[in-house]
Amino acid sequence: MFVCDYVLTPNGWAHNQLITLEHGRVKTLQDAPTAHDFPTYHGRLVPGFIDVQVNGGGGVLFNQERTPKALQHIMAAHLQHGTTGMLPTLITDSIEAMVDAAQAIKDAKQQGIPGIIGVHFEGPWLSVKRKGVHSEHYIREPSAAELEILTDPELGLVMVTLAPETAPVSVIQKLTAAGIKVFLGHSDASAEQVNQALDAGAVGFTHLYNAMSQLHSRAPGMVGVCLARDAYAGIIVDGYHVDPQACQVAFRAKGKEQMMLVTDAMALAATDATEVPFFDTKIQRDGDKLTTPDGTLAGSCLTMIDAVRNTVNMCGVPLADAIAMASSTPAKMLGIAHEVGHIAPGQQANFMLLDEHLNIAQLWLLGEPTQQDA
Repeated sequence: MFVCDYVLTPNGWAHNQLITLEHGRVKTLQDAPTAHDFPTYHGRLVPGFIDVQVNGGGGVLFNQERTPKALQHIMAAHLQHGTTGMLPTLITDSIEAMVDAAQAIKDAKQQGIPGIIGVHFEGPWLSVKRKGVHSEHYIREPSAAELEILTDPELGLVMVTLAPETAPVSVIQKLTAAGIKVFLGHSDASAEQVNQALDAGAVGFTHLYNAMSQLHSRAPGMVGVCLARDAYAGIIVDGYHVDPQACQVAFRAKGKEQMMLVTDAMALAATDATEVPFFDTKIQRDGDKLTTPDGTLAGSCLTMIDAVRNTVNMCGVPLADAIAMASSTPAKMLGIAHEVGHIAPGQQANFMLLDEHLNIAQLWLLGEPTQQDA
């Protein structure tokens, strides 16, 4: 049992709350008695973050180290910055890499590694024109063998990013029927193609604005359809991928119920390193900006607590809304909002205490306090 000054509940901020934990979950949440001798935390208690796009962190890239040990290392690196659940993300690679990644996820689940809640395959069914740093060598059309990998029920939660001009409607329908969350991205698709993909079952867009057909008055492109339609969208709020005013446009158009903060973090995230190898090139760091030597943006070194801070400080979003976009909204998209993403009775006790500067003062994973250095 402990008391906290402010707790972000599904109904908003609650003051002076007494929280009881049991078996890694919240048992009760209620007003604290006027006189009590329970431990008291001063600050704001918020749900743990869920990041659906994590390529790496702590010096490890999932594409390069496709093992449960690597996943545990990446998770541990991001946990210190507020992420209590993630979808490790394999970017465009060989089918052998996809097989290895799927096996690593299944092994991690069997081993009970906390925080690994599924997997995100970003590619390989993308557009060469909008490939970003994805290797053109591996970009291809879907195959039966790849569909079999993705629809393996032992994987659990699966998210796939594809370009609708490369993966036809029939593939989107098959993936959706298997319970996979289909997101659209790295695409030069027309608005008509994007609408057809959504009608076929796609539910969202990967890193809105980046690596997709842009909004024009008579050709809305993927950006325009995303802003107009009822669908989720991830966004990278690091000050480099998207201008803060463009972020504000997206937040106003879609609201906290459909926007999700993501990091698109690479191996350099949660480290002080300045350079790492990447396929046949390298990723280099200049401040907090990651690029390949030719200047192409190459993911980010963002952490989720930084994404939340930036959303509040750079975009003027209320803290409760920024937290929702980092926790309850991705939980809802994944269909696990009954388990995580909120602070409420019955939920997993994954939450953190923020101070007035939005630094993490303490974090709990499954009810256990964790040392912080964020």
